[in-house]
Formats: sequence, C-alpha cells, structure tokens
Amino acid sequence: MTQDYLDLDVRPILRDGGEPFEKIMEAVAALAPDQGLRLYATFKPVPLFQVLGRQGFGYAAREIGGGDWEVLFSRTDIPAEAAPAANPAPAIPSAAGASDWPAPVQEMDNRELEPPEPMVRILAAIEKMRPGEVLSALLCREPMFLLPELEKRGHAWRGGFEPDGETYKITVRVGQAGGDA
Repeated sequence: MTQDYLDLDVRPILRDGGEPFEKIMEAVAALAPDQGLRLYATFKPVPLFQVLGRQGFGYAAREIGGGDWEVLFSRTDIPAEAAPAANPAPAIPSAAGASDWPAPVQEMDNRELEPPEPMVRILAAIEKMRPGEVLSALLCREPMFLLPELEKRGHAWRGGFEPDGETYKITVRVGQAGGDA
C-alpha cells in the first residue's frame, strides 16, 4: 500500500527566524487516518521524531542537499500510549552522568516569552558562563530548535516536562570552548 503524504515546507519559516512547531502540529492534527506528513526543514528535526513518535508516527529522514532535510512521518501500528520512549525529551548522554552535575548557577523562567526569545536568552546566558557550570530554565514548550544548537556548540543537556504537563524544564551544562560538556 502506497502512503499518501501531506507536504509541509517549513524552511522559509526557519530561514526567517521563526519557529514552525505550531504549524507542524496543526498539519499533523489535520491528517486523514491513512495520511502521513512529508516535512521539509533546514536541519534534521531530531526532537520532533519523539514528539510525533508519541502520537504513533514513525519516520524516515534524508538529507536533500544544502543542509536541508526531507522527513516522512508515517503512522505506525503501535498506539501512541504503547510506543517506546514515552517519556518526553530524553537527556543527551554526556561524558559524566547527569547526577554528577553541579547545582545550577543560573536559573531562568522563560515561560512567558514567545519564540525565539527563550532560545536567544538561554544561548546568550551560556556564552557568559564557564565550562562545567549549569543553567536551568523553565519553558512553555519543548525547545526543539535549541537542542540541536546546544549539541552543535558542545553543551550537554537534559530536560523534560514537569508533572504539570505544561512546563518544560531544561538543564544545560556548559561545554568546553572546543567541545565536551
């Protein structure tokens, strides 16, 4: 059986500095039961794999040139509540376990800010911190575009939704200028 896909190109939104998460989720909500989503983005949207995985979607991703990616999200036979990795936003493994991290030296509450301001503030704060120091931030959504940026800059992070289901807490350990956190 051939899968029918709804095409969504978020590259213009990303290139203009916007955050397309709401548009992606609206497209997913509008899909017919036998329909998948073909997403075009300016980076491999790894955090989105888990978000949609919890909703019963598998994915196939491929780089299409110039740093752009095409990702096919297809419905799986696994119900969302039975899908593996049901816990939101797993931590990126770091050289030292998260339990070895020191207490945060800076805490931020960015829940009232609109994207991309939380990401901009977190990255700016991290730039002023020393390697090994930890920052903690509260957000109103999963920071999908912040996570790959942290990895690219050599910082370790862990995060997930708080028990209220609305607040996302991220903890970032500042990496060395050249790499490891």
